[in-house]
Amino acid sequence: MKIRAKITGVAAYVPDYILSNAELEKMVDTTDEWITTRTGIKQRHILKGEGLGTSHMAVEAVKELLQKTRTQAEEIDLIICATTTPDFVFPATANLIAHAIGAKNSFSYDVQAACSGFLYALSAGAQYIETGRYNKVLIIGADKMSSIVDYKDRTTCIIFGDGAGCVLLEPTEQEEGIIDFILQSDGIGQQHLYQKAGGSRRPPTIETVTNREHFVYQEGATVFKYAVTYMADTTYTLMKKHQLKAEDIAWLCTHQANKRIIEATAQRAGLPNEKVMITIDKYGNTTNATIPLNLRDYEKQLKKGDKILFATFGGGFTWGAMYAIWAYDGSKVS
Repeated sequence: MKIRAKITGVAAYVPDYILSNAELEKMVDTTDEWITTRTGIKQRHILKGEGLGTSHMAVEAVKELLQKTRTQAEEIDLIICATTTPDFVFPATANLIAHAIGAKNSFSYDVQAACSGFLYALSAGAQYIETGRYNKVLIIGADKMSSIVDYKDRTTCIIFGDGAGCVLLEPTEQEEGIIDFILQSDGIGQQHLYQKAGGSRRPPTIETVTNREHFVYQEGATVFKYAVTYMADTTYTLMKKHQLKAEDIAWLCTHQANKRIIEATAQRAGLPNEKVMITIDKYGNTTNATIPLNLRDYEKQLKKGDKILFATFGGGFTWGAMYAIWAYDGSKVS
């Protein structure tokens, strides 16, 4: 029998502090109506506290996941953390998480694919399971986007929030779990959505800091055009490959970048709004955390056998889609 990787648990964490659109109105030249109309975002959570990085949120999410799935940290074979805002250039944030939770028998590493990182990491983790070598793989998506957002730039500060989410992958021989995926990338996007300085090409200097080059830079209109096309087309291609019709799909779980992008992807797949997971209004764009946050918030509505489509798009450009069959009844999770 073919071994597949199934998701056996989900968890997430967002900080307590909420940055509302009303508060942003006092910080930059914008309005709640403008933000809501163009993005669908009403608020976002921000991590406050001296010395707290992305790993802090990830550890909180993982602790919840281990408790929910009755898993001991020592049982984890592998940890992959998708993040664009690691605690340090090195060591990997996944290493810090493993140490904090006591996952002494695992190896761990980070994945950086901007907002597509979680889906990239999920596909990688699934293949480790499929080899038959590993039984428990932890996939994390976490970002402290507030650490690289310029709160004087109204085009970006309205979009991003902080958060973390994770899933546990385990093997199955049933017709369930992660069935297939399409992942793609194109460096054409490097100038349209990126952080201008801080890497080896432009290391930090007084000049780069003064010029505010260590924040997210985005050409919104260009990114929107590519995101709508690539997310929608890749999702449709995966449906066609597996002869899936709209009525076969229980849920569409997409990266939460912009409500209009999500709606365009759903329309291309022929899916009604009631089959689309939407959390962008509560959390904003948490980059690598958006998909696991979706799963956590909708877990109680997920049923064993549900066919789910995942779709994502990120800077670079990176994008992809995944087809999975849900493996447990979320309503039974305590």
